[in-house]
This record gives sequence, C-alpha cells and structure tokens, in this order.
Amino acid sequence: MSTALPRITDAQRRARLARRHLPGPGRRAASVREVAESVLALHATDPATIYLSAAARMDNPQHEAIERELYDRDALLRMTAMRCTLFVIPTTLAPAMLAACGRPNAAARTKGLLRQLEQNGYGDAAWLEKTGRATLEAVRERSEATTAELATAVPGLDRQLVVSPGKPYESRRSIATDLLFALAADGHLTRGTRRGGWTSNQHAWALAPALDDVPAPQARAELVRHWLSAFGPGTLPDLKWWTGWTLTETRKALAATDAVEVRLDDGPGYALPQDIEPVDTPEPSAALLPALDPTPMGWRDRGFYLDPAHSPALFDRMGNIGPTVWWDGRIVGGWAQRPDGTIVHRLFTDLGREECTAVETEVNRLNTFLGDRRFVPAYRTPLDRDLTA
Repeated sequence: MSTALPRITDAQRRARLARRHLPGPGRRAASVREVAESVLALHATDPATIYLSAAARMDNPQHEAIERELYDRDALLRMTAMRCTLFVIPTTLAPAMLAACGRPNAAARTKGLLRQLEQNGYGDAAWLEKTGRATLEAVRERSEATTAELATAVPGLDRQLVVSPGKPYESRRSIATDLLFALAADGHLTRGTRRGGWTSNQHAWALAPALDDVPAPQARAELVRHWLSAFGPGTLPDLKWWTGWTLTETRKALAATDAVEVRLDDGPGYALPQDIEPVDTPEPSAALLPALDPTPMGWRDRGFYLDPAHSPALFDRMGNIGPTVWWDGRIVGGWAQRPDGTIVHRLFTDLGREECTAVETEVNRLNTFLGDRRFVPAYRTPLDRDLTA
C-alpha cells in the first residue's frame, strides 16, 4: 500500500486560484456577497479596495449597487479580524470570525489600554468597564455616532493618552480610539454609515447584531476549513501568517479539521480531502486587482504565482501589496490611477497579442466602473509611485 502524499503542483494551485478568485468573462459574480464568499473576506483597511476588489470579480459592477450591498448587514459585516485588520465578511461567517480573531484582538487591545490608563493616571479596569457601558448606551440612544461625537458625550472618553513618553516616537491618542476598537473587535459595535466620500475611512459606530456564541477552538477550526476551501492547498506558515495566530493555535486548529497533508512543489502543505484530485484549468483570463486585495494577501509564500524578483516593486516596506495585473493565475504586472483618472499599467513579462488585448479589456472595464472617481492607495508602493509620477 502506497504511503506517498498526494501531490499538488504549482500549476494546479494556480488553476484553483484562477477558478475561485479570478473568474473570467461569463463566470463572474452577481453580488458583493458572492465575491466575499469566494475569497473568504474583503480587506477594508483601504476603503477603495473593497469596491475595486468586488468590481474586478463582478459581471456588471455598478458603484451604487456595491455601495448598497456593503451596508446590508444581513449579508455583510465590517469586522476587525485577522491580524487586527478590518475586513468585510459574509455575515454567516461572523460568529466564527468573532470568536477566532475578534475577541482575542479585543482582549489584547484592552490589556494595552489598561496599561496606558495606569501609566497616565486615568483609571483602572472598573473605570474602563463603566466607560465602555456608557459608550454603548450613548450609541444606543443615537442609533449611530462618530468617535468625535462619543468622545464629547461620554465623560473621560476624550482624554489623551501619552504613548511612549520621553521617547523620540512619543505620541498622543484619545482613550476613545482604543476603547472603540476594543468594543468593535469584541462584537459590541460595528461600522455604520460612512461619513464622507467612497474613499473615506470615517464611519459612524452602530450597535452590532447579536451573534451566536462559538467556542474559540471550534471557531478556529471552522475558519481553517474556510481558508483551505478558498486558498488551499497552503502551508502551515501561510495559515499562521494569514490568521495572525500563534504557531500552537494554528497547529491545533489545523489538526481539528479533516485536512490532509499534501506535497507541494516547494514542500509540505495541507488541503481538504475533496480538493486532492486535479481540477480543470480554466480558460486564461486577465484581472486588475487593487492594493491589499485578498488574493495576493492570502499566502505568506507567493512563489507559485509571483516571481520573487518583482516583489520589491509591488510591496511597500510593511508588506502591503499594491495594485496588480494578473494573467492565467499569475501576477504579470502592476497598475495605477493617475491624478487625471488615467489607468496606466506596466507588464513584467512579454505577453502575446491576445493576452495584451485581454489586459486592455480589463483596463477599459475598470475605467467604465470608476467613471470620474479618483483614489490613491493608502499604502504606496514603488511601482505605484513610479507609474503616477
């Protein structure tokens, strides 16, 4: 009886990536929720990313329709999740996400806030709990409220914390900043109506919908299964990086699933049992994905779809990826929007006429979607700066 591990090649990994994340003409989604489900969660740190990630994968994207769906809490929620980062996720996944990522983020932020309160002589755990209850009541009375409105309404919330006093990097921030983050990460608050244009990251706060209570180990295992379904096969380091968990938590969560070990071109990996057999390679297609898109941010090790030589141009110093051009499951270039609205791109490799035409078609699709709207990525990369210079 053979004990050899099932093998999944880089070509097969790209085929899965293309089928799940980069649907070509005739296979695109009809809604933002479909898009979010296909990539598990949409990065929301940069407000423009959500719209552009959805539009790239939709058949007939309309800005106003995407806007409406993004604020339909029966379908989608904004949550602080993996790596303390803001995401838009399918509401059905929210209970697991809260238990697996949100509450640990909240506990860490609360611990840090208590330390800062003590250092600044402002209060203790009892004071913080009382202030948190008062903050939630203030939101309940107003239906929605901004951070500034709450800082005015709740005594003590506007106090300034001195962080790293006496250091060259000393800074100040209000108690409201950390407390509201913790309350949201803990599932009490959610981002409500946006204040400002579509690229604004200023939102009012609203009470979060009640979610089922899921034990943390069960929630982590559920999230691993979702990740393997959307991004698998992948490696243990990939999963640890994507979730932000400890190595022990990651191993336990993986062991709690029915994932099986497989052999990838660059070493061991894991996949769901139903994802072992080869998949048909989809018809090659092009895509223009925005900065911080969930696809290129889904793995730590990206060699199966990105030539490492191109990473310095596409990533900033903190590891945030800029806008990318894709063909047939690979990153083949980058793109940017100039201040006058022109979409420009640069290819890293020579493509044939058919491939270049497909890329131009996506440029035109993006231009149609954007119309007269302008945006600048929150994190600028060397290629983005070069293309817009």
